[in-house]
Amino acid sequence: PVIPCVVSQWSVWSGCTEPCKTTYRVRRRHVIQEPRNGGEVCPPLEERAGCLEYWTRQGTECKQSLIPALITTGGFGKARKKRAAADSKEGAGYCVEFQLVTITPGCLQSHHSYTRWMQYLREGHTVCVECQYPALDSRSLHCYGDGSGSKKNQLLHWQAVGNPRCKGSWKRIRQLDTCSCPSVHSFLFI
Repeated sequence: PVIPCVVSQWSVWSGCTEPCKTTYRVRRRHVIQEPRNGGEVCPPLEERAGCLEYWTRQGTECKQSLIPALITTGGFGKARKKRAAADSKEGAGYCVEFQLVTITPGCLQSHHSYTRWMQYLREGHTVCVECQYPALDSRSLHCYGDGSGSKKNQLLHWQAVGNPRCKGSWKRIRQLDTCSCPSVHSFLFI
């Protein structure tokens, strides 16, 4: 008889392969029954997914300049603030202004409704990125990737959430303790 391949369930995801940098995590499954007599071949036995650890294996925080900022549209913040207020956990946030230096072409190639905000990312423009709960880390009191501790004119990296091909670099201009970001160039740390 024709016997198809049978595989186990997926394992749990591993930790990131390396801390303090954008890398990947892995999950695996194994073959329970090899296919015979022309049976269906085995599917892939390993999957990888993007991953970023903010703490070293020794428990110390990664240097900020090594961590890319993950951003989304500032409009997402309104819904986030409503949820946080309902949970009564919202802490004081802040904003950071950056000058966009490089942007990958992938930012303009996505036409999904949830990625339209990426069209406002332009080289040379100044953008305002808000750090608010829950992205505001309770231990360090900052958002990862905000560039705190970076040198003047140091190139920092960012990546857009919702389109992994949309990323680039920017320079930190200044931190604002009260946020008054313009609606068009307003973004949010994730």
